[in-house]
Amino acid sequence: MAMDDVLKHLLPAVEQQLTSPDTPYVAEAHRRLCTEHEDIDPEEAKAMIAFCLADELEAMELEGRSFDPQRYQLLLSFLPTMPEAH
Repeated sequence: MAMDDVLKHLLPAVEQQLTSPDTPYVAEAHRRLCTEHEDIDPEEAKAMIAFCLADELEAMELEGRSFDPQRYQLLLSFLPTMPEAH
């Protein structure tokens, strides 16, 4: 599956995370991207977050482990610098 397709499939998960009490760090990353970076619109910020989620999901698969919320938060903290794809 192409990365664009992967990101489109992950956008609903990002939408859910933006309002979930379990993932306040996702809403904070989105808010930070939209307010501190004038050239990033809300949809682009969601796509960046989806890319981080895709990176974490890929790492889970490659390493045979469960979801690591601390790693996901770390990836989000680096935005708008995008993580390197595996």
